[in-house]
Amino acid sequence: MSSSALVKHYMTKEVITVRPDTPNEEVIKLMKTTGHDGFPVRTNGEVLGIVTAFDLLLKPWDHEVKDIMSTDIVVADQDMSINDASRVMFRMGISRLPVINKEKKLVGIITNTDIVRSHIERSTPMKVNYFKKTLEQLYGIKSKLLRMKVPTDKLRPTQNKIYADELQGRTYEIKRGLAEPTITVKTGDRYILVDGHHRTVAASKLGYKEIDSYVIELEKDIKLGLEKTADSEGIYTLDDIEIIDDAQHPLIAITRSLRKDRNLGS
Repeated sequence: MSSSALVKHYMTKEVITVRPDTPNEEVIKLMKTTGHDGFPVRTNGEVLGIVTAFDLLLKPWDHEVKDIMSTDIVVADQDMSINDASRVMFRMGISRLPVINKEKKLVGIITNTDIVRSHIERSTPMKVNYFKKTLEQLYGIKSKLLRMKVPTDKLRPTQNKIYADELQGRTYEIKRGLAEPTITVKTGDRYILVDGHHRTVAASKLGYKEIDSYVIELEKDIKLGLEKTADSEGIYTLDDIEIIDDAQHPLIAITRSLRKDRNLGS
């Protein structure tokens, strides 16, 4: 995984801030309308502190932000590596870092969501390149890798069932912009969905006509083994995928079973 990704590449640049003299009642209203649970406090572009829902709930009530805001805060330089920022946030148990430039002015904010997105975007290509090399070796052909939007109605699924609980999780991820790209193989004029069935079905149900995907385009029209298996199982479109409602995803079931076994053994 590359360590060259910087905070400035993933931070949110349009930051909602408040002033030291902002009434706390306005902060509460702002939290309700934006869905955020904290805001940097700044004056003349400089960060003076941060006010969060915890400040409002746990500290004695006062009228203005300056009376309850936390002033002993951690900030990140915009040229800090994303890995270093994630370590700081993890070790200190914080969910956001105001970001400053060399002049100490606020230029953005980095959150746990941004950190997760950065790791997804940097880890997925490694998996794609491994699969690409495997295809080239298996079929003795060359291929090229593209990053593109693929129409969901053109995707040929290769998995006959998905799980409702994981589908719900992928739906949440897509809404939050956290879903990693799917992996698709283009052979001839066909787009074969290799990885990302839950994401693709979730996107389709949300009304998305396209989905972000890494596309491995083969130089020759070859019928993959995945295609042949899908043929035998009668899987041609997303509508052919069964959504399992009465069972948890196997990995979830396994972890619950392990937890139960530990409790019995204790």
